[in-house]
Amino acid sequence: MSNGVTHAFSMVDLSDEELCQQITKVPASESDEELTKIQVLGASGQHAAMMRLNHPVRIHVEGHLGDYSFAYNRQADIRLSGNAGHGVAEGMSSGAVRISGNAGAGAGVAMTGGTLAIFGLAGDRCGAGMRSGSIFVRGNVGDEAGVGALGGMIVIGGDAGSRLGDAMNNVTVFIRGNVKSLADGVTEAPLRKREELRLGLLLINASIRGDAKEFRRIVPEAMLRAEATQRGEVVPNWR
Repeated sequence: MSNGVTHAFSMVDLSDEELCQQITKVPASESDEELTKIQVLGASGQHAAMMRLNHPVRIHVEGHLGDYSFAYNRQADIRLSGNAGHGVAEGMSSGAVRISGNAGAGAGVAMTGGTLAIFGLAGDRCGAGMRSGSIFVRGNVGDEAGVGALGGMIVIGGDAGSRLGDAMNNVTVFIRGNVKSLADGVTEAPLRKREELRLGLLLINASIRGDAKEFRRIVPEAMLRAEATQRGEVVPNWR
Protein backbone atom coordinates (compact mmCIF):
# COMPACT_ATOMS: atom_id res chain seq x y z
CA MET A 1 0.00 0.00 0.00
CA SER A 2 1.10 3.62 -0.48
CA ASN A 3 2.64 5.74 2.30
CA GLY A 4 3.84 2.62 4.08
CA VAL A 5 0.32 1.47 5.07
CA THR A 6 0.30 -2.30 5.37
CA HIS A 7 -3.35 -2.85 6.36
CA ALA A 8 -6.58 -1.00 5.49
CA PHE A 9 -10.15 -1.33 6.76
CA SER A 10 -13.44 0.45 6.10
CA MET A 11 -15.94 1.63 8.71
CA VAL A 12 -18.59 1.31 6.02
CA ASP A 13 -18.02 -2.43 5.57
CA LEU A 14 -17.41 -3.37 9.21
CA SER A 15 -19.26 -2.79 12.47
CA ASP A 16 -17.20 -1.15 15.18
CA GLU A 17 -16.86 -4.46 17.01
CA GLU A 18 -15.69 -6.16 13.83
CA LEU A 19 -13.28 -3.31 13.08
CA CYS A 20 -11.67 -3.53 16.52
CA GLN A 21 -11.36 -7.29 16.17
CA GLN A 22 -9.63 -6.91 12.81
CA ILE A 23 -7.25 -4.28 14.17
CA THR A 24 -6.21 -6.44 17.12
CA LYS A 25 -5.51 -9.34 14.73
CA VAL A 26 -2.92 -7.28 12.86
CA PRO A 27 0.55 -8.41 14.00
CA ALA A 28 2.36 -5.79 16.06
CA SER A 29 5.78 -4.66 14.96
CA GLU A 30 8.80 -5.93 16.84
CA SER A 31 10.14 -2.36 16.87
CA ASP A 32 8.66 0.27 19.21
CA GLU A 33 9.92 3.01 16.86
CA GLU A 34 8.34 1.61 13.68
CA LEU A 35 4.79 0.57 14.52
CA THR A 36 2.65 -1.44 12.14
CA LYS A 37 0.51 0.98 10.11
CA ILE A 38 -3.23 0.67 9.65
CA GLN A 39 -5.52 2.92 7.60
CA VAL A 40 -9.21 3.23 8.47
CA LEU A 41 -11.54 4.76 5.88
CA GLY A 42 -15.23 5.63 5.93
CA ALA A 43 -15.39 7.70 9.11
CA SER A 44 -18.55 9.80 8.89
CA GLY A 45 -19.57 10.80 12.41
CA GLN A 46 -19.88 7.38 14.04
CA HIS A 47 -20.14 7.47 17.84
CA ALA A 48 -18.06 5.33 20.24
CA ALA A 49 -15.66 4.44 17.45
CA MET A 50 -12.73 2.18 18.25
CA MET A 51 -13.21 2.29 22.00
CA ARG A 52 -11.01 0.19 24.29
CA LEU A 53 -8.35 -0.58 21.70
CA ASN A 54 -5.35 -2.25 23.31
CA HIS A 55 -2.81 -2.91 20.57
CA PRO A 56 0.57 -1.28 19.77
CA VAL A 57 -0.13 -0.15 16.20
CA ARG A 58 -0.33 3.17 14.37
CA ILE A 59 -3.81 3.94 13.03
CA HIS A 60 -4.68 6.71 10.58
CA VAL A 61 -8.42 7.42 10.38
CA GLU A 62 -9.78 9.44 7.45
CA GLY A 63 -12.91 11.50 8.14
CA HIS A 64 -14.89 12.81 11.11
CA LEU A 65 -16.05 10.90 14.19
CA GLY A 66 -18.75 11.45 16.80
CA ASP A 67 -18.74 11.18 20.58
CA TYR A 68 -16.40 9.01 22.70
CA SER A 69 -14.10 7.99 19.87
CA PHE A 70 -10.92 6.21 21.04
CA ALA A 71 -12.11 6.18 24.65
CA TYR A 72 -10.01 4.03 27.00
CA ASN A 73 -7.28 3.65 24.41
CA ARG A 74 -4.20 1.67 25.40
CA GLN A 75 -0.96 1.45 23.40
CA ALA A 76 -2.33 2.50 20.00
CA ASP A 77 -0.95 5.61 18.27
CA ILE A 78 -4.03 7.07 16.53
CA ARG A 79 -4.30 9.99 14.11
CA LEU A 80 -7.70 11.31 13.02
CA SER A 81 -7.76 13.51 9.92
CA GLY A 82 -10.95 15.34 10.86
CA ASN A 83 -13.05 16.46 13.82
CA ALA A 84 -14.09 14.47 16.89
CA GLY A 85 -17.20 14.84 19.05
CA HIS A 86 -17.53 14.93 22.82
CA GLY A 87 -15.42 12.73 25.09
CA VAL A 88 -12.62 11.90 22.66
CA ALA A 89 -9.94 9.74 24.32
CA GLU A 90 -11.88 9.61 27.59
CA GLY A 91 -10.12 7.33 30.07
CA MET A 92 -7.06 6.79 27.87
CA SER A 93 -4.25 5.10 29.80
CA SER A 94 -1.41 4.93 27.26
CA GLY A 95 -0.59 5.52 23.62
CA ALA A 96 -1.41 8.70 21.72
CA VAL A 97 -4.43 10.25 20.01
CA ARG A 98 -3.94 13.14 17.58
CA ILE A 99 -6.93 15.03 16.16
CA SER A 100 -6.20 17.25 13.16
CA GLY A 101 -9.45 19.20 13.58
CA ASN A 102 -11.66 20.22 16.50
CA ALA A 103 -12.95 18.26 19.49
CA GLY A 104 -16.13 18.66 21.51
CA ALA A 105 -16.60 18.89 25.27
CA GLY A 106 -14.84 16.57 27.68
CA ALA A 107 -11.75 15.81 25.60
CA GLY A 108 -9.39 13.64 27.61
CA VAL A 109 -11.73 13.33 30.61
CA ALA A 110 -10.41 10.91 33.27
CA MET A 111 -7.22 10.15 31.36
CA THR A 112 -4.68 8.13 33.35
CA GLY A 113 -1.83 8.30 30.83
CA GLY A 114 -0.86 8.81 27.22
CA THR A 115 -0.89 11.92 25.04
CA LEU A 116 -3.90 13.66 23.48
CA ALA A 117 -3.12 16.32 20.87
CA ILE A 118 -5.90 18.43 19.34
CA PHE A 119 -4.72 20.67 16.53
CA GLY A 120 -7.92 22.71 16.38
CA LEU A 121 -10.26 23.81 19.19
CA ALA A 122 -11.60 21.92 22.21
CA GLY A 123 -14.88 22.41 24.06
CA ASP A 124 -15.70 22.74 27.76
CA ARG A 125 -14.18 20.61 30.53
CA CYS A 126 -11.14 19.55 28.55
CA GLY A 127 -9.03 17.32 30.80
CA ALA A 128 -11.65 17.14 33.54
CA GLY A 129 -10.86 14.57 36.20
CA MET A 130 -7.64 13.45 34.53
CA ARG A 131 -5.19 11.54 36.72
CA SER A 132 -2.08 11.54 34.53
CA GLY A 133 -1.00 11.99 30.93
CA SER A 134 -0.66 15.04 28.72
CA ILE A 135 -3.15 17.07 26.68
CA PHE A 136 -2.19 19.61 24.04
CA VAL A 137 -4.72 21.89 22.34
CA ARG A 138 -3.28 24.16 19.66
CA GLY A 139 -6.33 26.45 19.61
CA ASN A 140 -8.80 27.64 22.24
CA VAL A 141 -10.53 25.61 24.95
CA GLY A 142 -13.91 26.24 26.54
CA ASP A 143 -14.89 26.69 30.17
CA GLU A 144 -13.67 24.67 33.16
CA ALA A 145 -10.60 23.16 31.53
CA GLY A 146 -8.92 20.80 33.99
CA VAL A 147 -11.83 20.82 36.42
CA GLY A 148 -11.28 18.21 39.13
CA ALA A 149 -8.02 17.01 37.60
CA LEU A 150 -5.64 15.28 40.01
CA GLY A 151 -2.52 14.85 37.89
CA GLY A 152 -1.00 15.37 34.47
CA MET A 153 -0.39 18.36 32.26
CA ILE A 154 -2.57 20.47 29.94
CA VAL A 155 -1.10 22.74 27.26
CA ILE A 156 -3.32 25.37 25.62
CA GLY A 157 -1.95 27.15 22.58
CA GLY A 158 -4.83 29.62 22.36
CA ASP A 159 -7.25 31.12 24.88
CA ALA A 160 -9.23 29.51 27.72
CA GLY A 161 -12.74 30.20 28.96
CA SER A 162 -14.02 30.66 32.50
CA ARG A 163 -12.98 28.91 35.72
CA LEU A 164 -9.77 27.41 34.39
CA GLY A 165 -8.44 24.81 36.83
CA ASP A 166 -11.47 24.59 39.12
CA ALA A 167 -10.71 22.12 41.96
CA MET A 168 -7.47 21.16 40.22
CA ASN A 169 -4.79 19.41 42.29
CA ASN A 170 -1.17 18.56 41.39
CA VAL A 171 -1.74 19.58 37.76
CA THR A 172 0.14 22.09 35.64
CA VAL A 173 -1.54 24.07 32.86
CA PHE A 174 0.57 25.91 30.30
CA ILE A 175 -1.24 28.55 28.25
CA ARG A 176 -0.09 30.87 25.48
CA GLY A 177 -3.25 32.95 25.08
CA ASN A 178 -5.65 34.72 27.41
CA VAL A 179 -7.79 33.30 30.22
CA LYS A 180 -11.33 34.57 30.75
CA SER A 181 -11.07 33.70 34.44
CA LEU A 182 -9.07 31.47 36.78
CA ALA A 183 -10.94 29.36 39.31
CA ASP A 184 -10.46 29.98 43.01
CA GLY A 185 -7.36 28.28 44.35
CA VAL A 186 -5.23 28.43 41.20
CA THR A 187 -2.72 31.06 40.19
CA GLU A 188 -0.16 32.02 37.58
CA ALA A 189 3.36 31.01 38.56
CA PRO A 190 6.85 31.63 37.17
CA LEU A 191 7.91 29.33 34.34
CA ARG A 192 10.80 27.41 35.90
CA LYS A 193 13.60 25.96 33.78
CA ARG A 194 12.54 22.40 34.55
CA GLU A 195 8.97 23.19 33.45
CA GLU A 196 10.25 24.83 30.27
CA LEU A 197 12.18 21.67 29.41
CA ARG A 198 9.19 19.49 30.31
CA LEU A 199 6.92 21.54 28.08
CA GLY A 200 9.41 21.45 25.23
CA LEU A 201 9.44 17.66 25.34
CA LEU A 202 5.66 17.55 25.28
CA LEU A 203 5.52 19.82 22.24
CA ILE A 204 7.90 17.50 20.44
CA ASN A 205 5.97 14.40 21.54
CA ALA A 206 2.73 15.90 20.26
CA SER A 207 4.40 16.83 16.93
CA ILE A 208 3.81 20.52 17.63
CA ARG A 209 6.12 23.37 16.74
CA GLY A 210 6.36 26.07 19.36
CA ASP A 211 8.64 27.83 21.81
CA ALA A 212 8.02 26.84 25.43
CA LYS A 213 9.01 30.33 26.55
CA GLU A 214 5.82 31.72 24.95
CA PHE A 215 3.65 29.94 27.54
CA ARG A 216 2.61 30.90 31.08
CA ARG A 217 2.21 28.38 33.91
CA ILE A 218 -1.02 27.96 35.89
CA VAL A 219 -0.90 25.80 39.04
CA PRO A 220 -2.88 25.25 42.24
CA GLU A 221 -1.87 27.71 44.95
CA ALA A 222 -1.06 24.77 47.23
CA MET A 223 1.41 23.46 44.67
CA LEU A 224 3.10 26.85 44.46
CA ARG A 225 3.39 27.02 48.25
CA ALA A 226 4.93 23.54 48.27
CA GLU A 227 7.47 24.64 45.66
CA ALA A 228 8.44 27.60 47.83
CA THR A 229 9.41 25.23 50.66
CA GLN A 230 11.89 23.41 48.42
CA ARG A 231 15.13 25.28 48.95
CA GLY A 232 16.67 24.12 45.68
CA GLU A 233 13.95 25.99 43.77
CA VAL A 234 13.99 29.22 45.79
CA VAL A 235 17.76 29.50 46.43
CA PRO A 236 19.46 27.31 43.80
CA ASN A 237 22.61 25.78 45.26
CA TRP A 238 24.42 25.94 41.92
CA ARG A 239 24.76 29.73 42.08
